[in-house]
Amino acid sequence: MNRREFQLSLIKFAVFAPPLLRGPHASASPDNATLYQRAIVIDSLCSPFLDQVTAPSPSLVAVVQQSGITAVNYTVSDTTFEGTINTLAWLDALVEKYPDAFTIIRRYSDIARAKRENKLGIIPGFQYTAFLEEKPERIEVFRDLGVRIMQLTYNVRTAFGDGCLEPGNAGLSRAGVAAVKKMNEIGVAVDLSHSGYRTTSEAITASAKPVLISHSGCAAVYAHPRNKPDEILKVLADRGGYFGVYLMPYLVASPTVPTRQHVLDHLVHAIDLCGTDHVGIGSDGSIQETVLTAAQKADFEADMAQRKKLGIGAPGEDRFPYVPDLNGPNHMEIIATELARRGQPSSVIEKVLGANFQRVCGEIWGTA
Repeated sequence: MNRREFQLSLIKFAVFAPPLLRGPHASASPDNATLYQRAIVIDSLCSPFLDQVTAPSPSLVAVVQQSGITAVNYTVSDTTFEGTINTLAWLDALVEKYPDAFTIIRRYSDIARAKRENKLGIIPGFQYTAFLEEKPERIEVFRDLGVRIMQLTYNVRTAFGDGCLEPGNAGLSRAGVAAVKKMNEIGVAVDLSHSGYRTTSEAITASAKPVLISHSGCAAVYAHPRNKPDEILKVLADRGGYFGVYLMPYLVASPTVPTRQHVLDHLVHAIDLCGTDHVGIGSDGSIQETVLTAAQKADFEADMAQRKKLGIGAPGEDRFPYVPDLNGPNHMEIIATELARRGQPSSVIEKVLGANFQRVCGEIWGTA
């Protein structure tokens, strides 16, 4: 069960609250607001909505569209082939119902077009690999269906390599090497967010194109299996790759609830280490604000217990899977403001907001 499935479980009790209201510490200066308005803003792992089964209401669509976010890498993969096809069908139906609000990103130029047209661009991506391992030729099939980002592993061992929770840390398999080569050939981005350290390192080296770590943290700031060590991040950057910092509890030791300042600690460390051209934000959340009720909290506990039983639950999954003061449609704008407060210049903030991810997409997909 991945983060998208947990969000699906929340919708049974979801309560919509206006998410654009900001607290006194969240407001942007006029200069930062102007920067945000002009920037390409890309969350490198994010769902538009908590519910990915039913069609959203027009009012919720309006809130998401007004977030200022240009594009998101949206997880469409399910545990099964059929479930993944159903999610892709849901996405197509969403765009058909709301063509003025959404567009599917299939090529580099679509990102700039989404910005011009004030639409949320959705980049279909995979986290699960099981149905690809069964039939590797499906990599090309799903590329033809619009999927442009594919993760090699999810936490545990797969036919392609070891995930980040696999104690053996066996690295990239022969099948994994072949999968990386195929993705390079057909213009699909290789994502290593949930891969083990050795798998991550070997895939970076095996890839002829830059790769993604779309949503993770810095192990040097807080050591956790989901976070990547400096030596990996440095090689990733040296080979032109991209690293997205997530908004997850794994940024800090339990029982501390993460805040925006923990996110900024990881972001600034990554910028200092990798350089300004390789870092961004992959929230691993949603644009729609999550509002937890008592029932949702109980459901969360059950979900975490199930993840632990399946062997895919990470250490520290005893806190809710988001950063409370970065929860909602304005999370990217708040981060931009906080980067300015930490002395980052506008040129760097604009890169972190989305230009870095846009650049690497062009290098992987081509710039048409």
